[in-house]
Amino acid sequence: MIELEGLTKRFGTKVAVDHLSFRVRPGMITGFLGPNGAGKSTTMRMMLDLDNPTSGSVRIDGKHYRDLKEPLKYIGALLDAKAMHGGRSAYNNLLCLAQANRIPSSRVSEVLDVVGLSTVAGKKSKGFSLGMGQRLGIASALLGDPEILMFDEPVNGLDPEGIHWIRNLMKALAFEGRTIFVSSHLMSEMALTADHLIVIGQGRLLADTSMADFIQQNSRSFVRLRSPQQERLRDVLHQEGFAAVESGAGGTLEIDGATTEELGELAARHQLVLHELSAQRASLEEAFMQMTAASVEYHAHGTPGGAPSSAPPAPEPVPQWGQTYQSGKGA
Repeated sequence: MIELEGLTKRFGTKVAVDHLSFRVRPGMITGFLGPNGAGKSTTMRMMLDLDNPTSGSVRIDGKHYRDLKEPLKYIGALLDAKAMHGGRSAYNNLLCLAQANRIPSSRVSEVLDVVGLSTVAGKKSKGFSLGMGQRLGIASALLGDPEILMFDEPVNGLDPEGIHWIRNLMKALAFEGRTIFVSSHLMSEMALTADHLIVIGQGRLLADTSMADFIQQNSRSFVRLRSPQQERLRDVLHQEGFAAVESGAGGTLEIDGATTEELGELAARHQLVLHELSAQRASLEEAFMQMTAASVEYHAHGTPGGAPSSAPPAPEPVPQWGQTYQSGKGA
């Protein structure tokens, strides 16, 4: 378990982290979210004693990180995949970490196999692609077989197979009862991965809740109805006390405060034909934008030419995931 109590970090007059308190519990994947400049990286660095807090404390299984004699056996972390000696091979980078923490050298080959780098174990890491470097960083986090794992942007540079692999790896580790703490800006990926969310803005805690509750509390849910008998459907809804809002062409109606079961049964009783009956819930991205709107520090305005962009960005495709995990050798 990771415990933060009143954690604060100031850089001159700038408050990067402001009296932050929360717990990261075992047996689940906890997502760590916040806009750019929210203090996520500073918080994670203080967890590992890379930065000293101005006040407050962080404890790893009840101890400060600096008091852990062999820290990689307690907590494995990936904060910067480039933090490797480029002149050393992948194997030797991990071997140095293993020897410093009294980890058997046999473990090096094991984790290289887990992350899919066995065939390039003898190659210098400076020649690795971004995705390969990311896999090597993940291997270093796994090296001590720790009960706690921290990942900052773990899918950065990975191809779809690699994203599928790391997602299922984290799920499998959490299922074993380990503590998984992961920070990412990819909301679509976090929605598929995290069980619990810690959200911060301007260094302060905004939310500490389950994924489902976060989306429910910070977004609108409604039922969409579409019928060729629009006027009659609207009258029936009004008679039953449901407020219907028309949305778009084709007679589409949006109804708040109702379930698909209630509305389906209502339509059946009145022999109304429905072409659509669907529950609509916001995505994690939409809920996150709603929650953090007042905490965003860096705003972009329009296109480089000065004219506002009229087209919304295309959604990022996310591969589906299965029930087991298996590493491949691609970056």
